[in-house]
Amino acid sequence: QVQLVESGGGLVQAGASLRLSCEMSGRPFSRYAIGWFRQAPGKEREFVASISWAGSPRSYSDSVKGRFTIARDNPKNTGYLQMNSLRPEDSAVYYCASSRPAYTDGGTDPSIYDYWGQGTQVTVFS
Repeated sequence: QVQLVESGGGLVQAGASLRLSCEMSGRPFSRYAIGWFRQAPGKEREFVASISWAGSPRSYSDSVKGRFTIARDNPKNTGYLQMNSLRPEDSAVYYCASSRPAYTDGGTDPSIYDYWGQGTQVTVFS
Protein backbone atom coordinates (compact mmCIF):
# COMPACT_ATOMS: atom_id res chain seq x y z
CA GLN A 1 0.00 0.00 0.00
CA VAL A 2 1.47 3.31 -1.08
CA GLN A 3 1.29 6.10 1.47
CA LEU A 4 2.49 9.70 1.49
CA VAL A 5 2.54 11.60 4.75
CA GLU A 6 3.09 15.35 4.88
CA SER A 7 4.33 17.22 7.92
CA GLY A 8 5.72 20.61 8.85
CA GLY A 9 2.72 22.86 8.38
CA GLY A 10 1.76 25.47 10.94
CA LEU A 11 0.69 28.99 11.80
CA VAL A 12 3.31 31.63 11.05
CA GLN A 13 3.62 35.34 10.56
CA ALA A 14 4.15 36.85 7.12
CA GLY A 15 7.81 36.79 6.18
CA ALA A 16 8.54 33.61 8.10
CA SER A 17 9.71 30.26 6.72
CA LEU A 18 8.44 26.71 6.93
CA ARG A 19 9.75 23.43 5.58
CA LEU A 20 7.23 20.80 4.60
CA SER A 21 8.20 17.15 4.42
CA CYS A 22 6.61 14.31 2.48
CA GLU A 23 7.57 10.77 3.39
CA MET A 24 6.55 7.98 1.04
CA SER A 25 6.27 4.26 1.66
CA GLY A 26 4.98 1.28 -0.28
CA ARG A 27 6.94 1.71 -3.52
CA PRO A 28 10.46 2.82 -4.54
CA PHE A 29 10.49 6.55 -3.82
CA SER A 30 13.44 7.28 -6.11
CA ARG A 31 11.64 6.10 -9.26
CA TYR A 32 8.93 8.76 -9.26
CA ALA A 33 8.59 12.49 -9.47
CA ILE A 34 7.16 14.40 -6.53
CA GLY A 35 4.74 17.27 -6.80
CA TRP A 36 3.42 19.77 -4.29
CA PHE A 37 -0.03 21.29 -4.67
CA ARG A 38 -2.13 23.51 -2.45
CA GLN A 39 -5.78 24.29 -1.97
CA ALA A 40 -7.24 27.28 -0.21
CA PRO A 41 -10.87 27.40 0.97
CA GLY A 42 -13.22 27.99 -1.94
CA LYS A 43 -10.47 27.62 -4.50
CA GLU A 44 -9.32 24.84 -6.79
CA ARG A 45 -6.21 22.83 -6.06
CA GLU A 46 -3.22 24.50 -7.68
CA PHE A 47 0.25 23.39 -8.63
CA VAL A 48 3.11 24.67 -6.49
CA ALA A 49 6.26 22.77 -7.48
CA SER A 50 7.55 19.47 -8.84
CA ILE A 51 10.86 17.65 -8.94
CA SER A 52 11.88 14.77 -11.17
CA TRP A 53 12.94 11.37 -9.88
CA ALA A 54 16.60 12.39 -10.31
CA GLY A 55 16.31 15.82 -8.72
CA SER A 56 16.26 17.79 -11.95
CA PRO A 57 14.33 19.27 -13.65
CA ARG A 58 12.34 21.23 -11.10
CA SER A 59 9.30 23.36 -11.83
CA TYR A 60 7.60 26.11 -9.87
CA SER A 61 4.45 28.14 -10.20
CA ASP A 62 5.02 31.81 -10.87
CA SER A 63 3.49 32.71 -7.51
CA VAL A 64 6.17 30.86 -5.53
CA LYS A 65 9.21 31.07 -7.82
CA GLY A 66 12.15 32.57 -5.99
CA ARG A 67 10.60 31.98 -2.56
CA PHE A 68 9.99 28.21 -2.44
CA THR A 69 12.48 25.42 -3.11
CA ILE A 70 11.58 21.81 -3.78
CA ALA A 71 14.05 19.07 -2.93
CA ARG A 72 14.23 15.35 -2.32
CA ASP A 73 16.35 12.90 -0.36
CA ASN A 74 15.94 9.55 -2.06
CA PRO A 75 17.72 7.42 0.60
CA LYS A 76 15.28 8.87 3.15
CA ASN A 77 12.22 8.40 0.89
CA THR A 78 11.35 12.00 1.61
CA GLY A 79 10.54 15.10 -0.40
CA TYR A 80 10.70 18.65 0.90
CA LEU A 81 9.24 22.05 0.18
CA GLN A 82 11.20 24.91 1.72
CA MET A 83 8.97 27.97 1.90
CA ASN A 84 10.54 31.34 2.59
CA SER A 85 9.09 34.85 2.72
CA LEU A 86 5.63 33.46 3.33
CA ARG A 87 2.63 35.63 2.52
CA PRO A 88 -0.98 35.45 3.70
CA GLU A 89 -1.98 34.33 0.19
CA ASP A 90 0.18 31.22 0.67
CA SER A 91 -2.29 29.98 3.29
CA ALA A 92 -3.75 26.65 2.17
CA VAL A 93 -3.68 22.94 2.70
CA TYR A 94 -0.52 21.64 1.05
CA TYR A 95 -0.48 18.20 -0.55
CA CYS A 96 2.38 16.14 -1.88
CA ALA A 97 1.90 13.60 -4.64
CA SER A 98 3.89 10.86 -6.35
CA SER A 99 3.86 10.65 -10.13
CA ARG A 100 2.56 7.89 -12.35
CA PRO A 101 5.37 5.77 -13.83
CA ALA A 102 5.23 7.50 -17.22
CA TYR A 103 5.80 10.96 -15.73
CA THR A 104 9.08 10.70 -13.87
CA ASP A 105 10.04 14.29 -14.77
CA GLY A 106 7.02 15.62 -12.91
CA GLY A 107 4.79 18.42 -14.10
CA THR A 108 1.98 20.80 -13.30
CA ASP A 109 -1.02 18.62 -14.17
CA PRO A 110 -2.48 16.87 -11.10
CA SER A 111 -3.67 13.96 -13.26
CA ILE A 112 -0.07 12.75 -13.75
CA TYR A 113 0.12 11.92 -10.03
CA ASP A 114 -1.51 8.77 -8.76
CA TYR A 115 -0.87 8.86 -5.02
CA TRP A 116 -1.53 11.78 -2.70
CA GLY A 117 -0.94 12.60 0.93
CA GLN A 118 -3.62 13.78 3.31
CA GLY A 119 -2.36 17.36 3.37
CA THR A 120 -0.86 19.71 5.93
CA GLN A 121 -2.28 23.11 6.84
CA VAL A 122 -0.22 26.25 6.36
CA THR A 123 -1.64 29.50 7.69
CA VAL A 124 0.18 32.80 7.29
CA PHE A 125 -1.07 35.87 9.15
CA SER A 126 -0.07 39.47 8.57
